[in-house]
Amino acid sequence: MGDLVNLKRFRKRSEREQAAKQADTNRARFGRTKSERALDEQRASRANDHLDQHHIDGEDAS
Repeated sequence: MGDLVNLKRFRKRSEREQAAKQADTNRARFGRTKSERALDEQRASRANDHLDQHHIDGEDAS
């Protein structure tokens, strides 16, 4: 005879595991400090400014 499994416990354990996976994903996406976000924004701004400095305007742009 096989082992008995409490389906409520199994379902609850499965839901907890899924919630833990979602929490890990959210920590990776949103778990940055304010200074890290500011640093990334500053780097992106510098990169855009650098790119704009090399943009050619005028008649010979084509």
